[in-house]
Amino acid sequence: MDTLREPPSGLIPADPGTLGEEPSAGGTAPGIGPHAIREVAPPPAPPSSHFDVTALGEEVRRTSGFLDDVFEQVGKVVVGQREMVERILIGLLTGGHCLIEGVPGLAKTLTVKTLAQTISASFARVQFTPDLLPADITGTIIYNMHTGEFTQKRGPLFANLVLADEVNRAPAKVQSALLEAMQERQITIGDSTHPLPNPFLVLATQNPIEQEGTFPLPEAQLDRFMLLVKVSYPTASDERAMLDRMSGLETPEAKTVATIDQLRTARKVVSQIYIDDRVRDYIVHIVQATRKPRDYGLAELAGLIEYGGSPRATLCLASAARAHAYIRHRAYVTPDDIKAIALDVLRHRVALTYEAEAEDVTSEDIVRRIFEYLPVP
Repeated sequence: MDTLREPPSGLIPADPGTLGEEPSAGGTAPGIGPHAIREVAPPPAPPSSHFDVTALGEEVRRTSGFLDDVFEQVGKVVVGQREMVERILIGLLTGGHCLIEGVPGLAKTLTVKTLAQTISASFARVQFTPDLLPADITGTIIYNMHTGEFTQKRGPLFANLVLADEVNRAPAKVQSALLEAMQERQITIGDSTHPLPNPFLVLATQNPIEQEGTFPLPEAQLDRFMLLVKVSYPTASDERAMLDRMSGLETPEAKTVATIDQLRTARKVVSQIYIDDRVRDYIVHIVQATRKPRDYGLAELAGLIEYGGSPRATLCLASAARAHAYIRHRAYVTPDDIKAIALDVLRHRVALTYEAEAEDVTSEDIVRRIFEYLPVP
């Protein structure tokens, strides 16, 4: 706290309803008390003296136009699920892996496959099972009896988009092989190491219902996922539109509307999206509050949090906010961008105590409470 600017006074806490999901019933979680209301302050304006926002804004509008076409093409095949599609695009624009959690039948696989088709990216799907071996996903060395030589056969991880279906069903050896690919962007086969394609993104799924025969992901691997996206059931209107669309003889297909080169160019522009100093401090204070809630006047959370977000959470929050602004064709990040993706970045990085579990407090409740209390720059 000594090296950061203190949270500015005279501001209003964030509305919990803006944090990607609806607040829990009653407005606050069990065991979490009320907060003081403060007056509203306007959001910070992007600077113009030392940073040319106009030029960057033109660059953002020029390079981000293909995203609208991608959303349109994916929408022809997948009804609704806009938030899931947007979160996957955030992962693509930043190189951050995504863990998607939802019951079967919510178009998780279809969405990823369709998105890969729209940007002309290679796609591979791996069904994780308890008997899966590391060589099944990375590749192996095969002896050719006719030539008397060993040849390497590459596994499904050598693709731009890899869907790891039910990733928590694989044993620890497979998880460690996947972890190397996620973190190092490379795979070791035998005595040689091979770089993975660029871009490379792991989109893993989890079934929250059935936990029998699963291997919970270790904290180190969970932290490697930039976003944990929770997918819910479609609305009645979306489900009716889905029924009408899929009842025909011809199944709708998405067209290729972008290229890998466009995505690489977009990544460079995303990394230049401006974040004001006050917004940067806001990001750091949010993550710090998950570790030291007492220092931020949130003593009631101290007994509920076992450990908070890592420094990787700070970096992911900033990167995801940049991509969120880019998708909206903006050249700078606002606090609303932070609130929009906060739950997806932090829900799997805040570990709870037994006391929190006994009181039915979730990590999402903790994050919402922090946003309610911390002043918005």
